[in-house]
Amino acid sequence: MPSSNPSQGALVTSAVGLVAIVLLWVSLLLRRRERLVRDLPTSKVQGVFIGLVELSVSSESEKPLVSFLGERLCVHYTYRVDEHWSRTVSETSTDDKGQAQTRTRVEEGWKTVAAGGASEPFYGRDDTGVILVRPEGAKVEAAAFFDQTVSRGHPLYLGKAPVAGVPDSTGRRRFVEEGIPLHAPVFIMGQVRERADVVAPEIAASKDAPMFLISTHSKKGVQTSYALYSWLAWLGGLGASAAAGFLFLRPVRPSWPPAVGIGAAAAVFLVAWASCWVWMVFNSLVNLRARVRQGWSLVDVELKRRNDLIPNLAGVVAGLGSHEASVQTAVAALRSQLTATRPGEPGPDIGGVAGTVRAVAERYPNLVAQEGFVRLQKQLVETEQRIALARTYYNDIATQFATRVGQVPETWLASAAGIRPEPLLQVADFERAAVKVSLSTAGAEPGQGAAA
Repeated sequence: MPSSNPSQGALVTSAVGLVAIVLLWVSLLLRRRERLVRDLPTSKVQGVFIGLVELSVSSESEKPLVSFLGERLCVHYTYRVDEHWSRTVSETSTDDKGQAQTRTRVEEGWKTVAAGGASEPFYGRDDTGVILVRPEGAKVEAAAFFDQTVSRGHPLYLGKAPVAGVPDSTGRRRFVEEGIPLHAPVFIMGQVRERADVVAPEIAASKDAPMFLISTHSKKGVQTSYALYSWLAWLGGLGASAAAGFLFLRPVRPSWPPAVGIGAAAAVFLVAWASCWVWMVFNSLVNLRARVRQGWSLVDVELKRRNDLIPNLAGVVAGLGSHEASVQTAVAALRSQLTATRPGEPGPDIGGVAGTVRAVAERYPNLVAQEGFVRLQKQLVETEQRIALARTYYNDIATQFATRVGQVPETWLASAAGIRPEPLLQVADFERAAVKVSLSTAGAEPGQGAAA
């Protein structure tokens, strides 16, 4: 039956259609974030480089906060106090016979009477070092600290909330708090930049970063959450588009079956979603390929960094007055490794230098007492670790890229666009050693966690 108010019906149809468009956009946005989290490899702190990174660390602070409600040691917390209200509302209406009718109903709800929180820069720690994290501007997925509902007379009722209440209060208040506990495992995705006070990296908000997230959930949990809400938004958008098609067709073609309008609108929604999906996947593959190439350049950067230290090594060896052929040959070979070569291409393989330095120290014990040699040895060992981390990062992201390119249906899009996987770096002869890192900026050892 046609609507008695066509303009109102058109307005409702437009509103429902707009909801479908918004839900379509939300679904694609969440799916894009899920792909970003899944595609980016988790780095080690010592292997952090400037740019978008993903870390699994523990939250550390020398001066932790104390949460307001739960009084827990933490690096971030927010709290909220809600008060319950209830009132009876009378409504008077006139029926078809002109008689007045009065109806009463009860309205109730919760209103926030107090809220707050605090946050501070903290350190993320893993087994390789620490990195400063500035949470301002991040989306924080915190853990529950406190959740309690009390009545008047409870010490908490007025102890941690204002005396003034809300109109029609029932005398119940709900206290809720969440935050990031001290020493808790956290998942971080954000942009790395150089610190202003020391030569070291930090993670902070950036307008160029596609996402800045600090979560008490694991990487898998974050992925699952984004995927689940993406599907829910997709289903909601599909349902809203079907409803819009039904509302549009009913006044225009009342004799047509409702399934025609529902099917046509749903088809339009699916075509729009598929087109946006292709666009999103293509951009995702291009961005992932760019990160693979960036990962390869990081290996070259670390090799160049080591190459710059080799003249110091050569100077120390020359100062001994005895140029052993084996040492000189090793030095020449290492200096030739200015850039990495891809598998199957001619060029020097990446070799370790820490073993050579140890051999020199063993042959010439007097070097161990020289501060310059000790510092050089430490820097070279750290450089080997950074090369190993850069190689691991490259292999991880190249493997993810190859997996993406090889999966259906993305492999069809990759083939049409000429996108091909990148080879893996096979060399694994790197020296690894434990590195002691202090949370104190003043006590940090030279070179710890510094970005290349």
